[in-house]
Amino acid sequence: MRIGLLTEGGYPYVGGEARLWCERLVHGLAQHEFDVYALSRGEREEVEGWVPLPPQVSRVRTAPLWAAEDDGVVHGRRARRRFAEAYGDLVGALCSASEPVASPSASEVVDSAAVDSVALDSAVVEPEADRFGSALYALAELARDEGGLSGALRSETAVRALESACHAPGALRAARTARVPDLLEVAAQVERALRPLSLDWYADDGLGAVDLCHATTGGAAALTGLLARHFAGVPLLVTEYGVRLRAHYLGAPGEAPSAVRAVLAAFHRRLAAEVYRRATCITPGNAHARRWQERCGADRAKLRTVYPGMDASRFTAVGESPDGADPATLVWVGRVEPAKDLVSLLHAFARIRAAEPTARLRIVGAVPDPEGAAYLGHCKALAEHLFPDEAEGAYAVGDNPVSFEDIGGPQAPDLAEVYGAGAVVVLSSVIEGFPISLVEAMLCGRATVSTDVGAVVEVIGGTGLAVPPRNPRALAEACVALLRDPARRERLGAAARARALELFTIEQNIAAFHELYLEIVSHEPVRRVLVDGAGEPRPFGAPTEAHLPGRWTGRRRPLRRPRWALPPEHDTARQDLPGYDMPEQDLPGHGTPEPDTAAHHAPVPAAEGVR
Repeated sequence: MRIGLLTEGGYPYVGGEARLWCERLVHGLAQHEFDVYALSRGEREEVEGWVPLPPQVSRVRTAPLWAAEDDGVVHGRRARRRFAEAYGDLVGALCSASEPVASPSASEVVDSAAVDSVALDSAVVEPEADRFGSALYALAELARDEGGLSGALRSETAVRALESACHAPGALRAARTARVPDLLEVAAQVERALRPLSLDWYADDGLGAVDLCHATTGGAAALTGLLARHFAGVPLLVTEYGVRLRAHYLGAPGEAPSAVRAVLAAFHRRLAAEVYRRATCITPGNAHARRWQERCGADRAKLRTVYPGMDASRFTAVGESPDGADPATLVWVGRVEPAKDLVSLLHAFARIRAAEPTARLRIVGAVPDPEGAAYLGHCKALAEHLFPDEAEGAYAVGDNPVSFEDIGGPQAPDLAEVYGAGAVVVLSSVIEGFPISLVEAMLCGRATVSTDVGAVVEVIGGTGLAVPPRNPRALAEACVALLRDPARRERLGAAARARALELFTIEQNIAAFHELYLEIVSHEPVRRVLVDGAGEPRPFGAPTEAHLPGRWTGRRRPLRRPRWALPPEHDTARQDLPGYDMPEQDLPGHGTPEPDTAAHHAPVPAAEGVR
């Protein structure tokens, strides 16, 4: 099978986001062929270069999202008219004040009140969704016909169309306040998001030649898959371990004008809804991401949760020998940033120290940016204030109650050893997606105390304690309870390790995607007319089984759970399930093929003597 792997700021770049997960996926599925189509987010990524590529990666094509390149295309009168109509429809759908069917509560939108107050439309009104999608594909077809739209998307025509949409009857209230600088900013951001329209990736020698597109994130990478589906009928699998729409809300600058925030939020909502509507299958990384996708209009029948896979080998030895832990040490591991709420953790530790005078806190973190460095300095000053008698030298591992260590330093400690040195691992975040540090602690067989945010409860199950965020008293009480009960810590740690080995390993992740690849291709094979060197159709170029009628090749039918996956008590009710209206006896051979080879099985011949 030939897979088109679509990334944005990720694999194969050395410093790419989710690079490690993609690298493990490609290495683990060596039986398939991969074509990587990568969008870079910055010059630094391209300067750092690529990771070593395995033999199954046959092609890598890249394009920058961080630099606007002039394509030099001069559009004629007809092309300009087509662009004005399509772009006008696109921004008109964005600025329309459609009535949201339902809006999530503040706790469902994010784990704190840090997000912009723009309401999230949980279900996009169908007329506007169709209008946005039709306009998007009209722009894509114009870009293919003319050779690009980079200049047109930054033209005065685009700004005027946006201005008209903002001031049209029924437009968003915030959009009506847009001034010229706001219109220019929105037009620039939309042009950046739509740069994949101008790429030459969608021909028969590009994404049109793959059997399946796998977008490893939403946004621009998923838009590339949408266009491959539109032009070549290639099925699209979208994986989101962090929902891009949620990331947009979290990253939206609060000082931006309300008109800019409103229109850009509408764009990302509409794009997310179109991706979810056209994707064959969507794989969230946890139930928290799944709820977001459902709120954005994703069909539940398309959703399959696939947990991230982690390398358990480096933590195995620690998990098998839990006796090396200091019974009075708490461990925190993560990125040092305000969302991790180390301030609440330090206040909680002051309460813990009062109840358990021998308790220690070991903070091991990575400082990602200047904001993180400033936050770390604030936390060190707070620790000095809370523990004045022990402040001197309190920032090195030793006899002091609090220590700060840098993961990225020249003498960075081994993470497995860090987890193994503590009795309890703590997470104090107010915003969290998939808590990797908790999974690592679970693999090491350590009991955990964490705040109930994001996918935390889903990850730990019943193997750890969860408390409300921004509640130092509750966090302290939970930690003290575990510090005083070694038997309970041991039971929770053993259960946590068993759960992590079952759900969060690389092996289960690769096996899940291998099964999905085969299932998607069996349901939606790409229809191609194969030709010889002279351009003549080649008979029998595609196997006959690819044209087998029925549920395996239904193009319009959503991906369903296969019949073989149903529990035994549903055996007698299978004919009543949607998507399974074709009796088994109607298939050649009177039997259902195995799911991983269904598209390639020849009909089973009847037994001798049977008529």
